Amino acid sequence: MAIRGWRLVTLVLAALALTMESAHVLELPQKMQYGAQMYSAVNTTLYKYFAIVGGVYQVGSIVATGVLAFMVRKRVSFSSTFVSFFCLLLAFGVWLAVVAPVNSEVADALRSAPESVPMLWLRLRNRWEYGHVAGFVLQLIGFCALVLSVLMETPKVWKGEKSASKASERTREPVMATHAR
Repeated sequence: MAIRGWRLVTLVLAALALTMESAHVLELPQKMQYGAQMYSAVNTTLYKYFAIVGGVYQVGSIVATGVLAFMVRKRVSFSSTFVSFFCLLLAFGVWLAVVAPVNSEVADALRSAPESVPMLWLRLRNRWEYGHVAGFVLQLIGFCALVLSVLMETPKVWKGEKSASKASERTREPVMATHAR
């Protein structure tokens, strides 16, 4: 039961972390069309809570997946869980190496020369945007590996039943009865 509960926590954190990068990817085509002033206005105001909340989600998903990998180390799902952990960790490494330095440079410019920020954002835009795309791809692979690790240990047949078709009939009956009401 502890593994099942920890899997739930891990899946939720990984899904929430994925939403942050997914949002960046969905916004990318429109934002790449923005001029310096609009891009700067959006990026210096919109993402405040992405850093605060998104950081908790991302680091939380890495820690939770690492703990889960340890918990399932002797199970068939270990390899998929470990791949998930590695991809989530790698995604965070991409953020640290590619995106975070841009954030720092912009934050420094906001303090010392705010008028330079729009052109700075424009100069660093590709690095910042495509760094998020790389993080999204890695987080998506990590999330899929995590889901696969759960599915690997999901029984195909209910306990006490001899075939998958009987299990299928058993699960269909309550659903059909619910819809008939």
